[in-house]
Amino acid sequence: MLLLMRKLAWLCLPVLSLLIGCHGAEEEHHEELPKLEVSTPLIQDMTVTREYVGQIHASRHIELRALERGYLQHIFVDEGQTVSKGQKMFQILPNVYEAELHVTEAEAEVANIEYNNTKLLADENVVSQNELAMAKANLDKAKAQVSLAGTHLGFTDIRAPFNGIMDHLEAREGSLLDEGELLTTLSDNSKMWIYFSVPEAEYLNYMSDADRKDKQQVQLRLANGMVFDQEGVVETIEGEFDHETGNIEFRATFPNPKRLLRHGETGSILMPAAYPQALVIPQKATFEILDKKYVYVVNEENQLEQRPIVVAEELQHVYLVSEGLEPHRPYPAGRPTAGPRRGGDRRQLPRAGRGHGRPRPACRIGFYHPPKDITHVPKLHQATGPGDRVFALHRADWFSGH
Repeated sequence: MLLLMRKLAWLCLPVLSLLIGCHGAEEEHHEELPKLEVSTPLIQDMTVTREYVGQIHASRHIELRALERGYLQHIFVDEGQTVSKGQKMFQILPNVYEAELHVTEAEAEVANIEYNNTKLLADENVVSQNELAMAKANLDKAKAQVSLAGTHLGFTDIRAPFNGIMDHLEAREGSLLDEGELLTTLSDNSKMWIYFSVPEAEYLNYMSDADRKDKQQVQLRLANGMVFDQEGVVETIEGEFDHETGNIEFRATFPNPKRLLRHGETGSILMPAAYPQALVIPQKATFEILDKKYVYVVNEENQLEQRPIVVAEELQHVYLVSEGLEPHRPYPAGRPTAGPRRGGDRRQLPRAGRGHGRPRPACRIGFYHPPKDITHVPKLHQATGPGDRVFALHRADWFSGH
């Protein structure tokens, strides 16, 4: 029995030695510090283009309606036709109104004869001046009736009030029209108005720009993705916010010399917003906790420190930071895949003088789980260190998706 126990002890001894050696190697492995290269935020003037959905309206868009009741006798234009100011478009049967005009003209002639006779008698003191005044009033009334009948007759002749494009015909020849019945619509598309809604925060930023001397220049992206070849300006802002959406409407005016734009189209307003001396960092350098964004920065003790940031604008692959970062505060531009260590959010960086050198602000670091074959990744060089591999990318790669 004793001999058997001695044999088992000798068999277990190599296993225990192997386990102790692995444990020691693991502890030694964790004591190693990762090699990190850091960068500083890029500071440069940036222009962000904001996009707003807009509704395109003609500067003048009206409904043409019949002002008199009658049969539609003639239509002189066609749907979609361009018409000129004063051009004849519709004719309502004028017979009844012509007859009314003749009647009023005859009544006016009778009133004129009565006035002349009364005036002769008044000059000889046969009648009083009051009778002469009544005769004059009857004559004026008859003349007004003639003018009114002529106006009604003129309403049967419908002409274009301005240059524009016709829309759909709502009536056909021979139709019996009531007073006020719609005939068509007419649009003046030489100048177009685009209405678009702006959130309250962006409205306040727009109004607080004290350096703006001229009207804001904007562009228009059409439904097919093409940018309209004419630039517009923001001319007016509505007086009230929509209490349901929290937005306020802007109106931009665009010239339309080729008559490409039509009333009722949709498009997107492209409004540039300038950010002078903006702090720019790659999105890959940040991480989120709940609804806040964070980035690791290098503090005075050469340690990584977790810091919240406020993003002013989100562009493709980069953020413009408004709060939380100092212009010359270095940071590892790639985010570590592992979470913060226990006991705090600080990570020790290799100090200068230990063979690691000073951080190079011209580069940034990404921490990833790379694939086995990394030859297809451009502009990368591998750095040594425990855990995930470390790859350094130059600032030219901030705006790429790699």
